[in-house]
Amino acid sequence: MSFLLKISRLIDGINDLIGKLAMWLILAATLISAGNAIIRKIFGTSSNAWLEIQWYLFAAVFMLGGGYAFLRNAHVRIDFISTKFSQRTRNWIDVIGIIVFLFPLCIMMVMEGWPVFERAWTSGEMSSNAGGLVRWPVYLLIPAGFIILMAQGVSELIKRIAYITGQGPDPLDHTGPSETEMLAKEIAQAEHQQAASAAATSR
Repeated sequence: MSFLLKISRLIDGINDLIGKLAMWLILAATLISAGNAIIRKIFGTSSNAWLEIQWYLFAAVFMLGGGYAFLRNAHVRIDFISTKFSQRTRNWIDVIGIIVFLFPLCIMMVMEGWPVFERAWTSGEMSSNAGGLVRWPVYLLIPAGFIILMAQGVSELIKRIAYITGQGPDPLDHTGPSETEMLAKEIAQAEHQQAASAAATSR
C-alpha cells in the first residue's frame, strides 16, 4: 500500500500543477475577451480567431480542471444524504462510484473522443468561420481531460482504500481550512514576501 500511496501523491502533485496552470487560462480568457471588446468598440473590427480562442480556453479550463476539482473535493456532492452516513460508509460509496461509474465513463469518453481528434489532426480541420482556428487542439482536450480525470480517480481510489483498511487518513475529512481560506493565506503570504523584498531593496 505504501507504494500505491506514493503513486497517489505523484498523481495528486501533477493534477495540482495542472489545476493551478488552468487557473491562469481563466485570466487569459478574460484579458482576451476584454481586449477584443475594446478593439471592436474603438476600431469597429474584430476577428473570429480571437472569439474562438476564448471558448478554446474555457474548454481547456473545464476539461483540464476536472482532475483538480476531484483532488480538492470541489465537485458536486449530495451532502444532505451523505452526511447521514459514517465516514467509512461514505468512502465505500466513493469506491463503488469510482469503479462503477467514473472509470467506465472516462474510458468511454477517451475511446469516443480520440478518433474525433485523430480525424481533425489528419485532415487539418479548420473552423467554418472566416479566420477561425484549427480544430484539433480543442478536440484533443476531450480525451486528455478524461485521462487526467481517470488518473485522479485512481489516486482517490487508492486513498479511500487506504483509509478503509486503516492505512491512511480520511480523504473526505474537511475539518481543515477551506480552499478559499487556503488561497487567501497564500495571497497574504505572497504580499508579505513582496513587502519584505521591497523594504530590503529600498535600504
